[in-house]
Amino acid sequence: MDPFLSLLHSFSSSLSDNELSSLKFLCRGKIGKRKLDGGELFSILLEQQLIASDKVSFLEDLLESIKREDLVSQLKQFVEEGEVNAPDDQPDVHEKPIEVICENVGREWKMLMRKLGISEVQMDRIVAANPFNLQEQVVQSLRTWQKWKGKDAKVTDLIKALRGCNMNLVADRVEQ
Repeated sequence: MDPFLSLLHSFSSSLSDNELSSLKFLCRGKIGKRKLDGGELFSILLEQQLIASDKVSFLEDLLESIKREDLVSQLKQFVEEGEVNAPDDQPDVHEKPIEVICENVGREWKMLMRKLGISEVQMDRIVAANPFNLQEQVVQSLRTWQKWKGKDAKVTDLIKALRGCNMNLVADRVEQ
């Protein structure tokens, strides 16, 4: 299932009738009254291409205008976690530092990920998706970090984090 549609569904469930009416009112400049009265707001916004998984600013403005900061922060977290990245943005898993780290970090991978700034929620998702495969947990967490950082994901940051976790031997191997 599309993560963006799931997010919209959770928003839809948490909005009161008054809030939904307010949102529809605010959309009147972009969408006709008839169309708004007859359908589900988020479906119409998607259909009209006013929102998409990589185009959330209009939705963010709408939620801010009805003072739903909780939903705005969920939306921002969705964007920050890289859910909007296209599959071709995914990092190359066969990169040497990742291989070295996966072979040498082991059970201490969560400590390393915390140093790299990965949230507990993200780590829990990774563990849930790969409950009995430690190596895959490490690979997926490193890929999550790379997606999150994008072009700022540097090997030097990995080395610094490894040294910060007293994993100097692994850091030395990554440097080689």
